[in-house]
Amino acid sequence: MQTRPGDRRKRISRSRALQDPSRKELSLILRRLCARAALALALGVMASAHAHGDSSDRAKPMKIYIFADLEGISGMPSREFVRSDGRYFEKGRLCYAWDINACIEGCFKAGADGVIVRDGHGSGKSAILSQLDPRAEVIQGQTPVRMLRIEECDAVILLGYHAMAGTPEAFSSHTYSSKTVRNMWMNGRLAGEIGIDAGIVSDYGLPIIMVSGDDKACREAEEWIPGVVTCRVKDGLSWETARTLPLDEAHKLIEAKTIEAIGKIGSIRPIEVARPVTIRKQMIGQIRVPDPSVRPDIRLIDQSTAEATAGTVEKAFLWR
Repeated sequence: MQTRPGDRRKRISRSRALQDPSRKELSLILRRLCARAALALALGVMASAHAHGDSSDRAKPMKIYIFADLEGISGMPSREFVRSDGRYFEKGRLCYAWDINACIEGCFKAGADGVIVRDGHGSGKSAILSQLDPRAEVIQGQTPVRMLRIEECDAVILLGYHAMAGTPEAFSSHTYSSKTVRNMWMNGRLAGEIGIDAGIVSDYGLPIIMVSGDDKACREAEEWIPGVVTCRVKDGLSWETARTLPLDEAHKLIEAKTIEAIGKIGSIRPIEVARPVTIRKQMIGQIRVPDPSVRPDIRLIDQSTAEATAGTVEKAFLWR
């Protein structure tokens, strides 16, 4: 078939246009490339946010609250390490500092920007400040609330805890005081320090992400806090004795479990507590309650038992 001169000129014109595009065509090509790049970037950001959480949340400083008790600390096989008049109490205080430091180390390795440690044993003055990791802030002594400055934090760790009063073969089991308290209940459920403290933490909308202690304390924590990470540093044999892990092994375990627990922030929720909440206390001797004009919500059950109903767990627990 014979090619007409006009057709040939059109083909040449198209070929030159492809080889030497006009400014208008270049602009169109660039706009298309930019649009594709923007789409790819947006899809990448969405995928990253889905896998790791919103970037704005990750940019926020993260602070962890460690509430520490002494009985569930590693390296202490008897109550001689726990009692203030015990033969090995000063060694117990060192063990206390070492476990706290292992937990602090785990917090910072997991990306925490700050750590608050609350010395929660006895009068709150058992930790040796000179032995503690200086990166953490430490609160000691009596405070107006159980967990002072908890509202600054993102999650809570209960370190060195023990099982509730009456738990068979649990090391140093008691509920706040082995000398004065027989039992406590929260909304009708028998509760120890793990359960009630989990309730107090829930007042602030925060989760407890880890509990360390003996095997009975860890089991109790799992019964109260769904998904919590437990760190078993010893096995209770009786109220007076326990079998403990070697110190180095225990400290590595605490650090590793702390890192694991912080990785679960967002998946472990505050425990659910129906409010108003009722805390019942049964004392070993005669119970003392505040004047009714100060706390009309406290009801006397018998000579050793009373209960308080309040809008928060902390108010129902602290009878002041």
